[in-house]
Amino acid sequence: MFKFRTMLDAYDDDGRPLEDAQRMTRFGRFLRATSLDELPELWNVLVGDMSLVGPRPLLMEYLPLYSPEQRRRHDVRPGITGWAQINGRNTLDWDERFRLDVWYVDHQSFWLDLRILLLTVRKVLAREGINEAGKATMSKFTGSQGS
Repeated sequence: MFKFRTMLDAYDDDGRPLEDAQRMTRFGRFLRATSLDELPELWNVLVGDMSLVGPRPLLMEYLPLYSPEQRRRHDVRPGITGWAQINGRNTLDWDERFRLDVWYVDHQSFWLDLRILLLTVRKVLAREGINEAGKATMSKFTGSQGS
């Protein structure tokens, strides 16, 4: 998957990643605040690896952490935007995001995808739900500190 790099690989003296706010570059903050960091993923849509709408792809290293119900999010092609993104985006905890992803898998339709795309445009323009305070990655899901 193609993405802009918005954070640095920076670690504390114990080898743990620094908090997201310390690793985020100034340009990265701008890209994320405007959702322009998603633009490279359009290439993935064009080549058929992703869809415009579907559960957001996550790193392969997280696969063993999924419950059987959460794995169902992989029954559809991953997307640039999805049901979880328009219903809270990064302000949701991971259990809720996975619940919304599975709901989308069970209710996927052309009309739902159209609704999600229209609501995504509204959310991006309003800059709603971009970041949980000080977080940008999967801390609750992975148990890692500050990331």
